[in-house]
Amino acid sequence: MLSIILPSYNEEKCIIRAYNTINSLLNDNGIDGEFIFVDDGSSDNTYEVISSLSKTNDNIIGLHFSRNFGKEAAISAGLGSASGDCAVVIDCDLQHPPEKIIEMYRLWEQGYEIVEGIKSERGKENRLHGLGAKLFYSVISRMAGFDMANSSDFKLLDRKVIDVINRMPERGFFRAISFWVGYKKATVEYSVAQRIDGQSKWSTKGLLKYAISNISSFSTAPMQIVTILGIVMLIVTCVFGVWALIDKIIGRAIEGMTTVIIITIFIGSIIMISLGIIGYYIARIYEEIKGRPKYIISSTTKSDKKDSQ
Repeated sequence: MLSIILPSYNEEKCIIRAYNTINSLLNDNGIDGEFIFVDDGSSDNTYEVISSLSKTNDNIIGLHFSRNFGKEAAISAGLGSASGDCAVVIDCDLQHPPEKIIEMYRLWEQGYEIVEGIKSERGKENRLHGLGAKLFYSVISRMAGFDMANSSDFKLLDRKVIDVINRMPERGFFRAISFWVGYKKATVEYSVAQRIDGQSKWSTKGLLKYAISNISSFSTAPMQIVTILGIVMLIVTCVFGVWALIDKIIGRAIEGMTTVIIITIFIGSIIMISLGIIGYYIARIYEEIKGRPKYIISSTTKSDKKDSQ
């Protein structure tokens, strides 16, 4: 059985279309599937639509978060509830083309344990977002040690991969974790479709916060910046020290206070940047050691027919 995981946040207009489209594809190709809609604390009627749909279809499970925990938490909840032999994560706005699910499933039947959806074209998006995405994936690919260019949350995972990810307690970056775990991989290219209903939930500020959070959660490379800045400061200090010593020997004092002020500001800036980086990682550690759950499910829904089986 194939589990279809659909994180949903304020997607009341997309739920029914997503289910009907994907369910028809599965039926036409003889694939048994279950649908797991994860309502990430929506403020609209998303969960009501999911609940209503689940009452008339016995292959739907709906999970409702007590508040908005974010897409990563929604994916984790979906993977935790999936009972299929493999699972596909797909956005319910269908910007991930549903027909690619069949291609992914056939590759899984051939023995591939992770099938990655790779963007060949990002579709219509803000130019700033596009440049930011390229920069983000370039940085995280270098830090993590594997190429994540044009990667996405759209992917199929084998049961053994799902079980491994479910056992990982950390609040990780799903796209990076699926690379990190290894296993036999294949890729499927797709073009991002234009959203038909609703609007994107990502703002520039939200994407920036998302990028910083995921870089810090999957790499300690930013911490090395502190060391690099320290080395730079040491070199600068040595240069000015030699300069001051030479001036002392030849009897010429350093002119004015400008140099002293510049050096003081430079040192202060580096110290503040370093403390900021260290502080951010300490905050991440604090979040992890508290041991709070990644998400809280306030209610679930599924067909009454499924309960009676």
